[in-house]
Amino acid sequence: MTTSSRGPGDPNPDYSPPARRSDTPVPPSGATPDPDAPSRLHPDVARGKGIKGTRTGALWTALLVGVLILLLLLVFILQNLDSVTLELFAWDFSLPLGVALLFAAIAGAVIVGLAGGLRILQLRLAANRQRARTVR
Repeated sequence: MTTSSRGPGDPNPDYSPPARRSDTPVPPSGATPDPDAPSRLHPDVARGKGIKGTRTGALWTALLVGVLILLLLLVFILQNLDSVTLELFAWDFSLPLGVALLFAAIAGAVIVGLAGGLRILQLRLAANRQRARTVR
């Protein structure tokens, strides 16, 4: 009895390559894999989306953007040091132009923040009322 190794160059027509050992079935060549088939991969990785963004990554990005904005603001203030006189009701005061514009921008941001916060409270109250009506 002789043993011979069979391979792709063997003239035997019923040659088949050794089966791969894997837990997941291999689709036949030319077939597309079933997207509903169970997989051990995370759904985002299985769909080719990669790793999702994290809160830490978003915080790091926001920190970098904030530092860049502060640097631009510092340059703006240092380039606009001409003194201007501001009048508000009965008060008169002199400030550098860059600082005065910074205060105006901060005041505008506070006003927008207050308006947005009030709107959020209004929506939260309406949602709580709606939830209370549907529970009864």
